[in-house]
Parts: sequence; C-alpha cells; structure tokens
Amino acid sequence: MNDEKVSLMSKVTDKVFFPSKKFLELKFALPTIVSIALVIRLLPMRFKYLLGYDPYFHLAYIRYALSHGWVNFFPYALGPWGIQIKLFHPLGLWMTPAYVYKLLHFLGLSLYNAFRVTPVIFGVLTVVFTYLAVLRLYGKKEAFLSAFLLAVSFGHVFRSMAGYYRGDNYMLFWYSVALLGITLGLTWKPKRWEYERFAFYLIPGVATGLSAFFWQAYYPIFAFVLANAFLLSLGVFVLKRDEKIVEGVIIALSTVLGVLIANSIGEKFGFGMVGYNRWLGKKIAEEFGFNFGFIKDAFLYLYLKYAVSLAVVTILILVILARFSKNRKTRYVITGVLVLATLVVASHHYGQLNNLIKEIFVNAPIVETQRTGLSDLCQAYGLAFLAVPLFGISFRKKRASDYLILGLALVALPMLLIWTRFLFIGSLTIALMAGIGLVEVYELLAPKLKARKFGVIALAVLLIFVPATTAYTGFKNTLSVRPFVNDNWVKALEYLGNHSNINDVVLTWWDEGHWVTYFAERAPVAQGSPSKFVADYYLGKVSEKRLMSLGIDYIIVSLDAVEKFGAILRTAGETGYAMVVLWPVSTPGILTFTAPGYTVMATPGESWDVRVRIGNVLGVPVKVFVEKETKVQEVPLKERPTLDAYVYINLNYGYAILMNGKAFETPLAKLMFTNNYSKNYQLLYSDGGIVKIFRFLHPNVIVTSQNGSVVLRFTNSTGTAIGVYGYLDNGTLVYRKWFNVKGKSEFTLPKNLNGSVVVRYVYVQKGTVLDRGVFRIEDVLKS
Repeated sequence: MNDEKVSLMSKVTDKVFFPSKKFLELKFALPTIVSIALVIRLLPMRFKYLLGYDPYFHLAYIRYALSHGWVNFFPYALGPWGIQIKLFHPLGLWMTPAYVYKLLHFLGLSLYNAFRVTPVIFGVLTVVFTYLAVLRLYGKKEAFLSAFLLAVSFGHVFRSMAGYYRGDNYMLFWYSVALLGITLGLTWKPKRWEYERFAFYLIPGVATGLSAFFWQAYYPIFAFVLANAFLLSLGVFVLKRDEKIVEGVIIALSTVLGVLIANSIGEKFGFGMVGYNRWLGKKIAEEFGFNFGFIKDAFLYLYLKYAVSLAVVTILILVILARFSKNRKTRYVITGVLVLATLVVASHHYGQLNNLIKEIFVNAPIVETQRTGLSDLCQAYGLAFLAVPLFGISFRKKRASDYLILGLALVALPMLLIWTRFLFIGSLTIALMAGIGLVEVYELLAPKLKARKFGVIALAVLLIFVPATTAYTGFKNTLSVRPFVNDNWVKALEYLGNHSNINDVVLTWWDEGHWVTYFAERAPVAQGSPSKFVADYYLGKVSEKRLMSLGIDYIIVSLDAVEKFGAILRTAGETGYAMVVLWPVSTPGILTFTAPGYTVMATPGESWDVRVRIGNVLGVPVKVFVEKETKVQEVPLKERPTLDAYVYINLNYGYAILMNGKAFETPLAKLMFTNNYSKNYQLLYSDGGIVKIFRFLHPNVIVTSQNGSVVLRFTNSTGTAIGVYGYLDNGTLVYRKWFNVKGKSEFTLPKNLNGSVVVRYVYVQKGTVLDRGVFRIEDVLKS
C-alpha cells in the first residue's frame, strides 16, 4: 500500500475516533454527551415499579413527610420501635426529590415520577461537570472521551438511572463540582488581580461540606479532594513548578470550610453514619480516645486533626525543600521518602479501622460488600478498565493535572477493588484515566503509524473498540435490569395494609422490608440490612414467645425468600439444610423439574409416581405436596420412600422445591409448602405460590380512635399491665407510665402525655411480653 493510501486511512481513523474539530466544540460535544447520558439513564422509566429495595423506603418517607412535614419519628419502619430519620440519612436525601416534585408538578409531574427522575438529573450533571473540568485541564478530545465513558459506563449508570435512588449519586455529583472548582483555580487567567483565581478554591470546600446534606456516608469526597491537593503539590514539586506548590495547601484548607459546613448541616439536618449520636461514631471515638466537642462527627474530627494537618505540614515542608533542592533527581528521592512516610502513618491506624469495618459487616452477607471480581469490572466498565494503565503515558507531558487525577485514583481505585458497592464511586476515576489514556495513545502512536497499514488499523481498533464495548455493556446491562417487586407482591402487601391495624408489625425477609413500609404502610421487624432474628425464625430457631416480645402480628413467606435460602443459612450461621428451586422442562406425560444437579419427575394419578435425582442418586421422596389454585395438599405416593427428600410442586406457577428433612421441618417450609402448621397461624392471603401472609394469633393490641381519644383494644384479656412510653418528635422520652389492665378489654390513652407525638407500648402478662408496637398519635386520630 502506498504512502498516499496509508495517509488517507490515517485521516479516516482520525475522523472516526474524533469526527471533526467542529463536532468537538463545546456547543456540539456537550449536548451530544448529555443526550446519550439521558437516554441510557431513562431506559428504566418503561417499568411500572422502582428498581431494587431501598428506593421504596425513601419514597415512603418522602410521601409521609409531604403530608406530615419533615418529621423525624417515622412509625412504619423497624417495628415495633419506629425509626428516627435523624439517625439514618441526612434530610437532603429525602428533601431533594420532594422539591423536584414541588418545582415541576405544575407540568403534570407526579411525586412518583419526580422521585424516579431525580437520580437521572444528578447523574447527568455529574457527567456535565466532569466534561467541563477535563476540558479546562486537558482539551476537547480528552473531555469528550472521558465524559462519554462516564455517560455510558454501567458502573455510573446503575446508581444514577431512573427508579434507582441512592445517596452516593449525590456524593459523586458534589465531587465533580469540587473537581471543576479546583480546575478553575488552576487554569483561570487573572483579569484584574493576580490571585483572583484562588477564589475558585472555595468551591471544593463548599462542595465537600454540602455533600453532608445528602448521604450518611459522604466522607470519601473529603479524601478525594485532600488527595487531589497533596498529589498536586507533590507533582509540581517534582516538575519544579515551585510557585504552585502552595496551592495544595489552599485546596486542603478549603476542606476545613467543608468540615465546618458539614458539621453545621449535621446539627440541623442529621449527621452522617459516624456522628456523635450514632453507635459507630461512639465506637470510633472510644477506639481513638477522644470526646466530641464542637465537631460532632468522628470522621470530621479525625480528618481535621490528622489528615488535613498532616497534608498541610507535608506540603509546607515541600515549599521549604523546594528552595534548597534544585536537582530533579533529589526531588524524586524526597518524593519517595514522603510517600513512604505517609504510608507508614496511614498503616499505623489501619488495624483500628479494619477491626471496626469487620465488626460492622461480619454478619452482613450482602452483594454490595463482596470483594470485586473481574466479572464485576467487566460488567461495570466494559473494557474501559483495561485502558486505565494507559493514563501513565500522560506523564510524559509533565502536566500538573496528571498528578491531580492521580490523587483521586490513589483513593478511588483501592475502594472499587475492595467492595462492589464502590464500583459506582470509582466510575468517574475509570472514565477519566481511560479517556485521557486513550487520547495519549492516539497522539503518541498516530504520527508514527501513518506509514504502516496494520499499525493504523490496530490503533483504530483500540481507540474505537474500548469506548464501543463500554457503551454496549452500559446499554445492555441497563436494558437487562428489572424491578424485583411485581404485581404479586404489590397485591399481597396492599391487601395486608387494608386488612391489618395501623400498629401491626410484620416479619418478612429483610430485602422485602422496605416494600412492606411502602405498599402496606406497616412496620417490618427487619429491613435494609440482614437480620439474624428473621433468618433464625425461618429455620425454626425462634420461639413464639420471642415473636410476641417483638410485637409481630404477621408472617410473610415467599418464593423470593426460598430462592434466598442460602443467604438465610449464612445469616443464621447454620448448615445442614437443603432447599432448592427447580424449574420445568418439557417432557411428554411427566411433570419434570430441574436445577443443576437435581431433577424431580412426577406422574399424577390417584397415587403419584414421583422420582428424585440428586447427583447420580435416584430415589423416591418421603412426602410430596402439590398446590393448585390456593389449595395445598399432600398426595399419596405409589412407592415407599428411599431418600431423605421432600418435594413441593406448584401447578399455578410451574416450579418445584426439593428439600431435605431438616429444611422441611422449618417454619419457612411448613408455611409455604404445606397445610400442616401451628394452629397459632391463620392464613390471611395467598396468591397460590409467590407470596403468602399469615396472621400470628396471640394476645394482640389494636390501636384505634374513639371520640377524639386513642383507644388500645385487646383481642383477649390475658394481659395484666400495659406500659406507655411517649416521645417528642426528636426522640426525647417525655412520658413513661404503667397501667393495670387486668381483665380489661380496652384502655383509653390519657391525653397530652406531656406533649408526646409518638407512643410505644408494651402489653404484658406479669413478666411476659404479649405484644408491643409504636404509633404516631396524629395518624391514629386521622384514621
């Protein structure tokens, strides 16, 4: 191939990868990226329901707050205690969708849809600010490609798409604002005063502080900005641009403003997860030996006392050393020593922090806290994560901006490799490093390969294939997400809400707890995090006396819980149980169900012929139960049992369950698969095999209103006393009194109760708790 043709191919490659200089202009590039980001994030709007579990709790509280004001004490969660919102997320998490609704409802936007599009708004804004930051730091090509990768990366999309509302979306948004502020400070050309650009360094301070308004775990933004500051100063020290070393000090000190803002926000709207009023905050204070004073958040205290101080002192040392060490090699040695010293100091406290993390998550076998694997990286970023090392090529140009991005990477990359939860937080880092790295490869190799046919093709494949796979993976994975909740669950929970009392408490697997809060408006005993109590109950390790002690009135069993039987065992710390869901395969004349390593074959008749295969062993089960419509019955078998196996066949939804004897004897199996359960359970609702709800019959308290008073009615008179605890909305106990109710069928609550707005009650028979619960007085009087 002659040089003319090769040159033409090179130009074509350039046009494909970067279509035209005009296209890369802000007025064309940014709308294109925003459009792509919007389209992919709005794909879940086609669904009727929200995605995941947590968003249902968020929306339930927002809905409640819009009719009650931004109250703190929310009674339809964590029964029978209720939940104090100030001890969960800061109010900004809840207020933002509400104000999006208030702002746009005149256009016909419902609260439900306002809630669904709020994550999209902030996700797209993150892409926009990232584009603007990279545009000023690097150029049009880097800005376009980095923002494009972030726009289409499933790692970022999955927590910023419609219907999946999570707090870390806000934290990353505010970091993109902080990054733009730092960028403006570095690149602004003074017009009047030489140091006017320093005003832009207030932006990262304000951004870090405001992030505390939206999410209880906002803390990584402080680490990101401080790492930006430290690595920036270290970079310009190495590059011998000594006049800019002190700018790292200014950026680091700006986060002190962030600490003050975050501390102030915590006082008014709720502290983060290590605030002075949280268990974890108290634990950290004890571990590190300090008392809360003006700063009432453990992270902010330690950050201010150690991290900022150490960073500022180290940078000032660099300023001094820069005056005496003019040799670049000497500066390399100094840099190495400082990095090593920083690692030593950080590792000094690593053991303490690691112990705390283990305490929090050792009993939480959830997907988000699993170690990130290669498949997770591929799913989140396509092949973009493989392009991250290419960022190293950028250092050949000796730019301070590379060290700025490196600071972010040194914090974010280890995070995303530790837990899958952090794949979202790390998505911006991956997009920046991959985008900049790919452009660097292009600019480095394109001139050298113009005369080489296969070199040009290889470069084109590399530069087009990586963004294309990221886009394909992002769209494919976004299209594949589905809501977990379905019509069966919604009908069941709405039925429960309409056929239960305002103070009733519900037991279900913790994943489904938020659905109970939203659809039934009842308080689940577990939600949001794994519950050993619920796991133990499903396995038969909980007595009915313990159920009464938590005021549990309804039990939900479901196919969803059966499919999570492995998680139930891990949460309970038990082994020896086996329960497998099998799905149908087409076999003429025989009902056949399979799962890897298991098969159930059944021929109906007056006596059923049933065979079970477990591995290579074939035999007859001990018992077989069949459900059709809403009737469950044990069917007679033709042959005597030869295996410790029990089978349930659902003809309504076409699945089978295979269990061993130990699993069959559990409450989960008895309630879900048989008609042989305790007389203290009464079936309230069944859809024939997806969700079943049982009323737990026990001496129950029914809270109602009569003639403007709150009345507690007892389903029988076995109780001897009732304890009444009254709380202000801020959680302060202001009333506590026990009343003798022996032989009484009802009790009228005294009025006022020292101004109480929320009441917890305990109904007892001598020393035994028969029932307990929580309610908001206003809700009862309105019902």
